[in-house]
Amino acid sequence: VGGLFIHDLVGLFVTPLGWGLMYYFVPILLKKPIWSHGLSLVGFWGLAFFYPLQGIHHFLYTPIPMFLQYGAVISTIAVELVVTTVVINFFGTLWGNAGVVRTNMPIRWFYTGMIYYFLTCLQCSFQVTLTFQKIIHFSDWVVGHAHMVMFGVFSMWIMGIMLYLYPRMLNRPWASSRLLEWHYWLSTLGVGFMAADLILLGVFQGWSWAALEPWDVSTDFSYPFWVLRVLAGLAMFGGLLAFLQNIWLTT
Repeated sequence: VGGLFIHDLVGLFVTPLGWGLMYYFVPILLKKPIWSHGLSLVGFWGLAFFYPLQGIHHFLYTPIPMFLQYGAVISTIAVELVVTTVVINFFGTLWGNAGVVRTNMPIRWFYTGMIYYFLTCLQCSFQVTLTFQKIIHFSDWVVGHAHMVMFGVFSMWIMGIMLYLYPRMLNRPWASSRLLEWHYWLSTLGVGFMAADLILLGVFQGWSWAALEPWDVSTDFSYPFWVLRVLAGLAMFGGLLAFLQNIWLTT
């Protein structure tokens, strides 16, 4: 029950909310309709069908019947295919107007989050296989995955929405375009480095544990990765401080 609830909270609440907001705001900002209504239906019904079957992938190699574990693995990989149709749909909408990413900051946030979403689900489709789980279970790989999906995807979409709506609420432009750039680049590069750092570390940790090395061996070689994680986290925090300062100046 816990596994199904936790994962469906992400997949059947947060994800439809994020996708719905993207389907609403992107056409408004680009001033054009979504590229394919058919693909949008594939994304909706694919998510509705496959996502409820995934929760057990949090409990691989447990006493839960193996046919349920295999089903969770297959449905998780299937969701990556569903997500690919959504990504294709949004980039098809952007086709021929890619230059707007440089000039329109909300669109830049939206599509950066979309890229991270594709990478997150691609990584997850490997992560849930029994082969990978033998290596990365309980490692920092999982922590990197969680940061990439929640900050690199949904937080970025929320930032794009805030950048679009806040100045319209106040009927004035953002006070500093430079702070907007700092916010974007510190957040984007920070979460990217953090996710890559922890995912790579998770593989090394898993190999160390599989070799039955003493626990302190894995903590010793993890230290430089954890330092980089701190620096990446500080970059993300610095981006949020730049955003808060911009809100203060604009208000």
